Amino acid sequence: MGKNGYGQGEPLSQGTTRGRGVVHVSAGLEKDRFILQQLVTKDFKLRYRRSVLGVVWSVLNPLLMMIVMSFVFSYFLRGSNVENYPLYLIVGNVTFGLMNEATSTGLRSIIDAAPLLKKVKVDRWVFPVQKVLSAVVNFALSLIAVVIVMLFFQIAPTWHLVWMVPALLLLMVFCVGLSLLIGSLAVFFRDMIHLWSVLLTAWTYLTPIFWDLSLLTNSNAPWIVVAVVKANPMYNYIDMMRCAIVYQATPGSTVLILAVAWALLALVAGILVFRKTQHKFILYI
Repeated sequence: MGKNGYGQGEPLSQGTTRGRGVVHVSAGLEKDRFILQQLVTKDFKLRYRRSVLGVVWSVLNPLLMMIVMSFVFSYFLRGSNVENYPLYLIVGNVTFGLMNEATSTGLRSIIDAAPLLKKVKVDRWVFPVQKVLSAVVNFALSLIAVVIVMLFFQIAPTWHLVWMVPALLLLMVFCVGLSLLIGSLAVFFRDMIHLWSVLLTAWTYLTPIFWDLSLLTNSNAPWIVVAVVKANPMYNYIDMMRCAIVYQATPGSTVLILAVAWALLALVAGILVFRKTQHKFILYI
């Protein structure tokens, strides 16, 4: 031991500096956690402010959409022979809705936070992440509608329901990565706001939400079309959710691998672009 009571290889000043660094990082993370909590709470309150039904809309909306789309595609268009089609439909709808809401709001998160960013020093990544967390809260409320459908059609859950956890976590990571990426780009290219809306519309029809993949395989569609649909990130996350709730089975290995790959790819791309551009945000917002 040295004279200062510390190890000879670590002077007192160095140990003190490291300790202060740890305390500083810890305080910063605690501040970010508090800001995230406050922003998510604020979003939740603003969403249902002056609404008579309030949070009930998070349950009614997917239920009403399921009823209308089930009627149209089951009777008029004969679009699917899927067993438990209403449950199949609502699970796909609320899962895609999570991504839709998270990325649509994450897209504008930095721009909308301009007044706060110009006044308060806060980590900028908090805002896209907060939008994803707010979308997850609404998704959780929408699951009440899924439970109602299961009760109505007397569909009992099985242990496969645990697959909802990795499916949701991977989807959250995917949405965080996308929100960081497109939120950064939107600061410099406002056309991203309009472009993303178009891409989401195309993505909706490319994803088997109200139709089943068998419609392509049974109609001898070109293999490239089937491959594109299966590689679609949302196809894999929705399939994991449906395995947990509708199919009551373990997701296929290909689905699991692609779900993990898309989540990591989106997160890495989002972080890289965000870190490279965030110091310029203040000049463009």
